Amino acid sequence: MKKNILIVTRNLPPLIGGMERLNWHIADELSRQHHISLISHQAAEATAPKNIDFFATPLKPLPLFLISSFFRALCCCITQPVDILFAGSGLTAPIVVLLAKIFRKKSIVYIHGLDIGTNNKIYNLFWVPFIRHANQVIANSSPTYQLCVQKQIAQTKLSIVHPGVTYPPKAKNEKLIQSLKDKYNLNNKRILISVGRLTERKGINEFLDLCLHKIISVHPNTVLVIIGDTPNQALNKNLQSKEMIMTTANKHGIAQHVIFTGNIFQDEILSSFYYLADLHVFPVKHIPEDPEGFGMVAIEAAAHGTPTIAFATGGVVDAIQNQISGLLINHQNYEALSQAIITSLSNPILEKQQCMRYAANFSWKNMGNKISNLIDS
Repeated sequence: MKKNILIVTRNLPPLIGGMERLNWHIADELSRQHHISLISHQAAEATAPKNIDFFATPLKPLPLFLISSFFRALCCCITQPVDILFAGSGLTAPIVVLLAKIFRKKSIVYIHGLDIGTNNKIYNLFWVPFIRHANQVIANSSPTYQLCVQKQIAQTKLSIVHPGVTYPPKAKNEKLIQSLKDKYNLNNKRILISVGRLTERKGINEFLDLCLHKIISVHPNTVLVIIGDTPNQALNKNLQSKEMIMTTANKHGIAQHVIFTGNIFQDEILSSFYYLADLHVFPVKHIPEDPEGFGMVAIEAAAHGTPTIAFATGGVVDAIQNQISGLLINHQNYEALSQAIITSLSNPILEKQQCMRYAANFSWKNMGNKISNLIDS
């Protein structure tokens, strides 16, 4: 049955990150079966899904976003039919849950790792109780589910819906791939890629310090292509920078093996990097108070037939099927991570077709259908 769903989220493009892509696709997929109203920051309106009603709020400061979103949502509840209020992250849970209680509607909160794993006292005091009182809570991975249980969210309310990917991916563009190889001097190189924001949790600086120089000593033609940048609008301020990473590269004399592309907004270019890479590396650090919620980039890599080698921490264990779409290494074991990459470059054992078959399970369409089933339950 078609429902009127009001989504409230700060996490939408052009902000960069997995949560932003996820919330965009949640709105897009649900709009195929339901009527969607979306409250988010002003800059998101230009790229929002087409078949929705958009209501803009200021992005910052954060308190202004929250206050403005609350009154926007209140106005929607008064002036139009609303069956379900949906929070795209824990940040907007108080708005959604409070208004759902007032207007006797259903509330759903989609939870990411940091939403529930944080030790921030204010957040745990004021936000988590609202999450507990939602009618349904959707976790993005099994580790996030367990964190919700630890925060005393009733298991009867909990379910898991993993983020998705575009599947099948864009077709391989050999001309574009060759132009990228020429532009970044990648011909006849063993190519590692890292895709994501430069935060402490992603662990790129530590990877250079503890792994990359060892890999290069065995495979001297190895390069690391870093796709992403330091986020300037992130609420989490534990960041790394290009300057920090290059200081580490210079310390080990491997600066010429490290390439920064910055953020890539064109899907075809990002697809081409996934296609041309030998491996996707995902050296996420194990930080209990800042867990990796899932690891969409590992699924994106698999969709292009590129395996991921990663630490087994947080939701990464849900995003990679060990020995099928990649290799999972005990977290913080940098020696084992280095050896796994060296071995995989010497003798690849993971088949591209296996990776792609695994990624097919995570299409955006499948994700949308799972959320719709929860909405109808």
